[in-house]
Amino acid sequence: MGIKFDESNRLFFIETAHTSMCLAVVDDEGFLCNVYYGGCVGEDDLTYLLRTGIYPFLPSHNSRDRGGFLDMARMEFPSSGVGDYRKSAVCLRDEEGHDASQFTYVSHRIFDGKDNLYGLAADGKKIRIPATFGDNAQTLEIELEEKVLGVRAYLSYSIFEDSDAILKSVRLENRSDRTVIIDRLLSSCLDLDGGTFENNEPDIITLSGSWARERRLDRRRITRGNTEVYSTRGVTSHQFQPFSVLCGRNTDDSHGKVYAQNLIWSGNFICGSGIDQFETVRSYIGISPEHFTWNLKAGESFQAPEAVLVFTENGFDSMTHIFHDLFRDHLIRSPYLHKERPVLINNWEATYFDFDTDKLLSIASDAKRSGIEMLVMDDGWFGKRNDDNSSLGDWIVNEEKLPGGLKRLSDELEKMGMKFGIWFEPEMVSPDSDLYRAHPDWAVAAPGRTPCRMRNQYILDITRNEVRDHVYESVANVLRNANIAYVKWDMNRALTDIGSVELDAQSLGRFSYLYTLGVYDLMGRLLEEFPDLLLENCSSGGGRYDAGMIFYSPQIWCSDDTDAFERLSVQSGTSFVYPLSTMGAHVSASPNHVTGRVMPFDVRGAVALSGTFGYELDITAIPEEDRNAIPEQVEIYHRYGELVREGDYYRIACNAEHAGYYDAWMSVSKDKRSALVTYIQCRAYPGGKGRVIKLKGLEPSAVYEIKLVGSDDENSCWCSRDKKAAWEALSTDRLSGSSLMNAGLIMPNLPGDYAQITLEITKK
Repeated sequence: MGIKFDESNRLFFIETAHTSMCLAVVDDEGFLCNVYYGGCVGEDDLTYLLRTGIYPFLPSHNSRDRGGFLDMARMEFPSSGVGDYRKSAVCLRDEEGHDASQFTYVSHRIFDGKDNLYGLAADGKKIRIPATFGDNAQTLEIELEEKVLGVRAYLSYSIFEDSDAILKSVRLENRSDRTVIIDRLLSSCLDLDGGTFENNEPDIITLSGSWARERRLDRRRITRGNTEVYSTRGVTSHQFQPFSVLCGRNTDDSHGKVYAQNLIWSGNFICGSGIDQFETVRSYIGISPEHFTWNLKAGESFQAPEAVLVFTENGFDSMTHIFHDLFRDHLIRSPYLHKERPVLINNWEATYFDFDTDKLLSIASDAKRSGIEMLVMDDGWFGKRNDDNSSLGDWIVNEEKLPGGLKRLSDELEKMGMKFGIWFEPEMVSPDSDLYRAHPDWAVAAPGRTPCRMRNQYILDITRNEVRDHVYESVANVLRNANIAYVKWDMNRALTDIGSVELDAQSLGRFSYLYTLGVYDLMGRLLEEFPDLLLENCSSGGGRYDAGMIFYSPQIWCSDDTDAFERLSVQSGTSFVYPLSTMGAHVSASPNHVTGRVMPFDVRGAVALSGTFGYELDITAIPEEDRNAIPEQVEIYHRYGELVREGDYYRIACNAEHAGYYDAWMSVSKDKRSALVTYIQCRAYPGGKGRVIKLKGLEPSAVYEIKLVGSDDENSCWCSRDKKAAWEALSTDRLSGSSLMNAGLIMPNLPGDYAQITLEITKK
């Protein structure tokens, strides 16, 4: 594995342990083409795959039909306006409005390591853009030139010794003495030959949804034309993810080709694939060109975010493991990455805005007795915030609710042995706030238009340095004056009415990019001053759940929908790409506050166990039986937390694919010595004799002991006597890995809707 250049054939080989990518410099002009991406190949001259020996030939051999070549060539950095009519990776305009460009090869360098990425704020400040990192990296940087415009493009390709992912990014540099306008710059464009997939008709999988229904798997066939997902909301959104998969018709979790792409970015994006008239598949991802332009002045550079490409021939589980390992090993920077997270209880669904110090301490006291380790105080502690109509931006404690302020509350919690966490929504301002009354021009607004309120709030213009500094100091001052271990950073509305008093008409197209940089700057500064802070990102639930955020937040609130049944789909889709350790998952009240569904306490616990475990309820008001079950749930989380956090995740069954009857998944330790299997019976199955589930990821020749979690305790709330009896009537306590994976286990048909069985599998 590694990166090599075949000078005689002008071929680049980018090789991971199980994949190869081959790029070629073609023709006298130096077109950069993608020759191959897939399973490992030798370092042969693969340029024959480009079909340049047949009509329309290369431009140097057929100048009369140059457009024919450009219309079919598998360009690595395709541009617009010169003869390639497919989606382009780059579109530039000169000052006269001409938008034709063609980039050709100049030089390259191959080096050990990997450079950090930086964007420029409106005031010229360099702000780090989230990207993968690590010492065991190798990078290829290819320099291309647009000779007429005087613009250079630097295409970077990085690999890590321990990953099959390829990381791509693009930087443009204006070497002319005139301004060049960027209308489109994507981070990756990949052309695949039509013979890559069976019958030349691949499926595409995206993650789509809405508030409380985030990241549902959406699989459909693509044919001629383009299939895209996108966001122009200023965040990656509840609706779509900057992620897609191309796969064969028969690809499943365990078998088949998978080509996946993901963008390490937290703002507007576009992600799509299309098939042209020659059956070439073009897949692309990057910043959305809608609401985006960038005036690249003489001597300036512009950096696009990093894209992750993953190929595997072994189905979706293999793809998932590559993403999970890459993000854990090379993207999440938090000191909590490999640590057990504290079990927290959040007061939002317990009290909403109606709380005071005594109420919070009452919740904390009961929680502490049950083994819970942190109290998180959510919205409503500041200004005159008794509902969601005021005070955002006024980050001053309301001492009518909290006499003695946060210091007193945090001190009292510390005496109990409880950690303290707090909620902020730093990017927002309420019209009814002291901040807005003092600085109405700090709100994002389009002159002359009635502002579009969402949740009765405006967005602060954090593209401006003075606004960003004020926001930072407001948050940091709170953290400096109390013992706060955790911050939940929320963002509850999308961007509209784009306008800024500091951006002129020619610069407004920068706003969304600059806004995202502003968020990164704020979070980066916060963690620099408070390096031990556990930062959890939230955006009305999962509206900004993306790879850019996990660079700062080792965990993200997965969804405002805490209904355990709904969470099966949300968490399954999320874990398709993101590690389980990044998923905020809590046990909430029943009936659930979003759906009204009633579910048993142990089922709610089993579903939450597959994320960063916590509680979202009033522990002082729940049934005694449920309260008594909490210590066992917390103990189970601590016992298996490392396995869930560090292990390989496998999907076994999905309730959406089984008529809503059952769901199952498992985590397997890297050494294959232990596993945790969760089975959820969603609906009773009249007359059923038990379902067979086949495990995954075990060592075939090893013998494993199988036991019900909680079965050692006669009074277990997790594993009742009836459940033990039903299990023992159908299954065994010891099997080989090959039997568990090929023959499987029988899950008993339990009485009623919503029941769980959790199994510990241990190598003997």
